[in-house]
Amino acid sequence: MPRHATVPTAIGDLLVVADGDALRGIYFPGHWHPPAPDTIGADVDPRTDAVITTTVTQLTEYLDGARTQFDVPTAPIGDPFQHAVWNMLREIPYGETTTYGALADRLGDRNLARRVGNAVGRNPISIIVPCHRVVGAGGSLTGYAGGLERKRTLLELEGAPVVAQARLF
Repeated sequence: MPRHATVPTAIGDLLVVADGDALRGIYFPGHWHPPAPDTIGADVDPRTDAVITTTVTQLTEYLDGARTQFDVPTAPIGDPFQHAVWNMLREIPYGETTTYGALADRLGDRNLARRVGNAVGRNPISIIVPCHRVVGAGGSLTGYAGGLERKRTLLELEGAPVVAQARLF
């Protein structure tokens, strides 16, 4: 059964949604594509739910600079194309970035960049599935469901060169 908790973090309150033994979603306030209220289940105490507790612990460690990878079991809901894109996002190393076009190239068709962008924007597991590591052509910070300031914050936390370079000019 799905369930959820709203938890405070260094980058704002996050809605964490779990289902069974897996994480289903992490959403920012004002998220572009929030889950429908009837899909998130009961509000639970985050300290008494194993999946939510593990998620919050790992997010806190990440935001404190003590974690670079996550091992929370996930079960995002999406179509096969979205899952293909989300799986590629998981492969982007900590502190590195890629572009929508590069992801489209990996899928075999540069013309898929817009569709890739849509899938990235609908990633339901923010931070853990690192959609913040996808930037526009030339390294521009484009679109992020949690807002560009949060995207910048996450990339700065990771020491991503694209953000460090932008700060020089």
